[in-house]
Amino acid sequence: MGKELLLEIGTEEIPAAFLPKALRDVEEIALRELEANRIRHGKICAMGTPRRLFLAADDVAERQDDQVIEKLGPAGRVAFDDQGNPSRAAVGFARGQGIDVTELERITTDKGDYVCARKKISGEATEGLLPAILMKVITDLPFRKSMRWSDLEFRFARPIHWILALYDGRVIPFRIANIESGSTSRGHRFMSPDSFPVASREEYLAKTHDHFVIVDPAVRKGIILKEATQAALAVGGRVIPSEELLDTVTFLTEYPTVVCGNFDREYLKLPREVLITTMISHQKYFPVMDEKGALLPHFITINNTSARDPSVVKRGNEKVIRARLSDARFFFEADRKVPLEKRVEDLRKVIFHTLLGTSYEKVLRFQKLAGWIAKRVEPFHGNKISFWKHVDQTALLAKADLDTQMVGEFAELQGVMGREYALLQGKDAVVANAIYEHYLPTAAGGELPETDEGAVVSIADKTDTIVGFFGVGLIPTGTADPYALRRQALGVINIILAKRYHFSLGSLLDESLAILKPLLNRPSDETKAAVLEFFKGRFENQLIAQGHPYDVVDAILATGIDHLVAADEKIRAMADFRSYPDFQPLAIAFKRVVNILRGFKNGVVDPALFSVTEEKNLHEAFLRIREKVFMLISRGDYSGVFGELARLREPVDAFFDTVLVMAEDDKIRFNRLSLLEEISTLFHDVADFSKLVTESQ
Repeated sequence: MGKELLLEIGTEEIPAAFLPKALRDVEEIALRELEANRIRHGKICAMGTPRRLFLAADDVAERQDDQVIEKLGPAGRVAFDDQGNPSRAAVGFARGQGIDVTELERITTDKGDYVCARKKISGEATEGLLPAILMKVITDLPFRKSMRWSDLEFRFARPIHWILALYDGRVIPFRIANIESGSTSRGHRFMSPDSFPVASREEYLAKTHDHFVIVDPAVRKGIILKEATQAALAVGGRVIPSEELLDTVTFLTEYPTVVCGNFDREYLKLPREVLITTMISHQKYFPVMDEKGALLPHFITINNTSARDPSVVKRGNEKVIRARLSDARFFFEADRKVPLEKRVEDLRKVIFHTLLGTSYEKVLRFQKLAGWIAKRVEPFHGNKISFWKHVDQTALLAKADLDTQMVGEFAELQGVMGREYALLQGKDAVVANAIYEHYLPTAAGGELPETDEGAVVSIADKTDTIVGFFGVGLIPTGTADPYALRRQALGVINIILAKRYHFSLGSLLDESLAILKPLLNRPSDETKAAVLEFFKGRFENQLIAQGHPYDVVDAILATGIDHLVAADEKIRAMADFRSYPDFQPLAIAFKRVVNILRGFKNGVVDPALFSVTEEKNLHEAFLRIREKVFMLISRGDYSGVFGELARLREPVDAFFDTVLVMAEDDKIRFNRLSLLEEISTLFHDVADFSKLVTESQ
């Protein structure tokens, strides 16, 4: 039976955003180090608050596992003579391994008969190894940002103030920076700051609770959720759910308590998003709504202490929210007085990027690009002229709210305020909503534009940004993407797929490059190739993350991504076709075709040169199937395409079984290779079957 291992790193307040990852990391590092040291253990669990990271491991073995080291020596024929006597080589090898020559063993390997030295190394006591292991756990913890303090070289998220380290209740002695490990923890900074001794996990959890610290974040989250729900019910409402806010306040507190506050009903006249953003993003308050979803003039705040007089806390938070909402109302009233068209003109003073001009110039660029896209998706609309006008006006006004005081104060409200001000100024509701939608998606997997107007302008804006930055050499690296180009490329891909737009991605990039040409410092063809490869990488990663087989994705995307919807449909059709009996033999047959054709191209088939029935049959089958394949491709019926291609398997197999492709006669050999080349080209119009992994592989 193993012993209990405890580690607590006591610090100044670690940012809430750092903690979830830090808890995962401390578990993983502890697991790695214990296993690397051959120390058996039971469950490992990490918990924490802003002021402490706590790790507990159950059933930690008292000794390392023994280790057997096997060292291969000279070949058997070199180590021993015909009478079995050891040679000088064997004696020297044994001496070097610290064993007697009689302890050498003979083993058979793939390379033949060799001698081997096996040594058993007894495991050391765990207690003697733990100081180095726990120091490694602490020093290897990665943080987005770390700091030094005092005159120390050591770095951590925040200064360390104490370390509790126990194995079976005994202190594991070590030193990190200027802190010696010990057997004491500390309570809540304000409510119970004294230290107290700990001997076990059970005692640790009980004493920290007595000292107003709830170490388990899951317990804190449950308390917050329960008490916030009750507080909202008490004022006739319910909390607007926000998992992100719930996680944040959970990791901002050690001992959470809930207070419900109020604000003046007059502020409810502000747009809903303004109120919610102010409360959630800026104040970490939970908004309250009624059963119909309408906001109520109340909020729920989470404190890190149990106040003697909750009314004081309530009044303090009410004073803060009143000031914030007062500012928001002032911005809103001032902003709505300025026409959006005037704000567009004022974007001449706003630099989008020093290499790509002003925000006004960007607007004009993607307004033109949006017009190009609109004419290619117009068959989806009854009134083309109305659609074009809506797209044009949306693109013109899309960035106008960047010049408003509200967005200047609350950047999260980009698009939201554009929609609100457009409606207040009498713009068409379609345009107003599309102004909001053109920012979507704002995160990977986020909401996409519902309207075609919003979708078209969103694609245009994002494409201009991607092509622009690639065209001036500002390309994302493996670790840095300061302009969020990966997210924007995924946004373009997912909008096109969701809307089933069939225009050419390459033509879209050509149009964007033509518009941006005066600003670019890279050749257009080089930029286009780089952007297409960038889109391909994002599309490929997404498809594989969705569960599509990597070789299917590779095979389809090898034919290009110019038409994203077609590529998506081909991948889904091939994934289904893969389960059919014809798939494996067809893929194998195509690989044979590709292997034979290596280096051959530009062949021309002459049916008059066919001398074997099977090559004539294959050519006739190919002509019939090619016609049907082209028709099915034009309809987007890729399941049908694969079904037709499967019909080529039998004539291809018969051809290979009967026909000598590499005939001695040059004309016949050339003709047969030309036939295979035509078949290969037909397959390549759909996918590169050579990239598929067959069962034999």
